[in-house]
Amino acid sequence: MAELTTIARPYAKAAFDFAIEQNAVDSWAEMLNFVSLVSENETIHPLLTGVLSSSKLAELFVGVCGEQLNEHGQNLVRVMAENGRLEVLPAVYQLYVEFRNEWAKEIEANVVSAVELSSEQIQEISVSLEKRLARKVKLNCSIDTTLIAGVIIHAGDLVIDGSVRGKISRLSDKLQS
Repeated sequence: MAELTTIARPYAKAAFDFAIEQNAVDSWAEMLNFVSLVSENETIHPLLTGVLSSSKLAELFVGVCGEQLNEHGQNLVRVMAENGRLEVLPAVYQLYVEFRNEWAKEIEANVVSAVELSSEQIQEISVSLEKRLARKVKLNCSIDTTLIAGVIIHAGDLVIDGSVRGKISRLSDKLQS
């Protein structure tokens, strides 16, 4: 995965910088998401490493994407096809989203709880994380009944484990040491 990230980073950065210049950050995110999904399609994906010439592959890809790509998006696809890099489009999209979130001072946080959280609890978690991280926070909530009680929060590199299962595990580790 690190190799894909290394390959994808210059494309994602160039797309992001261009999107900033053109004041089209969200439309570029939509385009990159779409081409990422197309590249992962079970029919298209084998063609990316196949025997098609780069120009034929680029035209096929642009044709499949149709109106979802503007002229600049089509140019990115052509350049990546010429360099044999269309298979890294999902990584380009992920890096682009990271650049966009950093630029917009936003972060996505995954909140896993043992039971469904009330709207007040969600609001309280959101406010606390916004203060702690100094960013706007978008919460993705899910339920995992194996936690027994409490929540686990993942926001970038930050992990807050307030679950009973986590507390029992930490207590077990202390008792064994």
